[in-house]
Amino acid sequence: MKNIVIGRYVPGKGFLYDLDPRTKLIALLVLMAATFIIDELIHMAAAILLIGVILVIGRISVKRVYLGLRPLLFLLIFTFAFQILFNTQGDLLFETPLYYSPITLGLVVVIVLIWGFTKRFIKFKLLYFLATVFLSLFVLNTFTEPLVFATGTFSIYEDALEMALFIMLRLIIIVTLSTILTITTKPTDLNLGLESVLKPLKVIRVNTEEIAMIISIALRYIPTLLDEANKIMLAQASRGVDFQEGKLKEKVMQIVSLLVPMFIISFKRSDELANAMEARSFIPGHPRTRLHLLTWKTLDTVVLVVSLTLLISSISIRVFL
Repeated sequence: MKNIVIGRYVPGKGFLYDLDPRTKLIALLVLMAATFIIDELIHMAAAILLIGVILVIGRISVKRVYLGLRPLLFLLIFTFAFQILFNTQGDLLFETPLYYSPITLGLVVVIVLIWGFTKRFIKFKLLYFLATVFLSLFVLNTFTEPLVFATGTFSIYEDALEMALFIMLRLIIIVTLSTILTITTKPTDLNLGLESVLKPLKVIRVNTEEIAMIISIALRYIPTLLDEANKIMLAQASRGVDFQEGKLKEKVMQIVSLLVPMFIISFKRSDELANAMEARSFIPGHPRTRLHLLTWKTLDTVVLVVSLTLLISSISIRVFL
C-alpha cells in the first residue's frame, strides 16, 4: 500500500505542472471520450505511444504511472484470460491439445502448491504467476501417458486476442491519464478547477462548490488513509498477524482487525477536518474569497486545441473509415 499513487500529488517541473487545472480536467474528459470512441487496435496502440510522449515531455516517472496501474493488474489479467478462454470469434490463430490424467493433474496441483508457497519470496509476482500458468499448460500438453481419461484443446482466436488487447490498452490509457492529473495537480488547485468546470451546473441549482470540495477532499485523503492502513498492517504483523496466509476464517478476522482501526481513524480525521474548517469560518453555500486565482495561459489554449483535435479525429475515423 505504501506505493499507491492514486490521489497523491508529486512535486515536479514540466509543462504539465504549469497547466491550468481547468485545462487538465477538460483535456482529461476529452481524451477519455476519444479513447472510448476509438475502435481499432492500431489506433489504440497509437494512443499508448502518445501517452508515452506526454510522460516524457512532462517529465513524469514511468515508475509512478506503473504504481498507479498495479492495483489493476489482477483486473487486466482476468479480462485478458476471460477473452482468450471464452471468445471464439474470428480466425483460429493457435490450437494445442490438452491431456488430462492422474499424473498430469497431480503435476499441475504440485506446481500450483509450489507457486502458492513461494510467491511471497518472488519480487516480480506477475511474471512468476504467468510462468506458473504456462508451465501448467506445458505439462497438460506434453505428457501423453496411457492413463489419459479425457482430452481438451486450448485455442486462441483472432477476435479474442484483439479484444483482450483492446480492453487492456483502454484501461491502461484511462488510468494513466487519471494518474497524470493527480500527480501534477495540487489538491487546492484541483478544487478550484473543479468548481470552475462545474459552474454551468449552477443554472439548474446544483451547488458546485460543495461537490468540488467533496471530490477534492476524497482525493486528498486517499493516500493518507492508505498510509494509515499500511502502518496498521505493519503493527499487526509485528504482533504475529500474517495477512497473506491462513484459512478463510483467519483471513476474515485479520481483515476485521484492519477495518476496525481504519474506521476509527477515518471518523477521527473527519472530525478534525470539520473542526479545522469551522475554525476558518467555512460555511457551506456562502461566498468565499480565494488566496490563489487561476490564470489561463497560451499553453492552456494550445493543449485544449490539441485535445479537441484528437477527439474530432477519433470521431472522423470512427464515422468515415
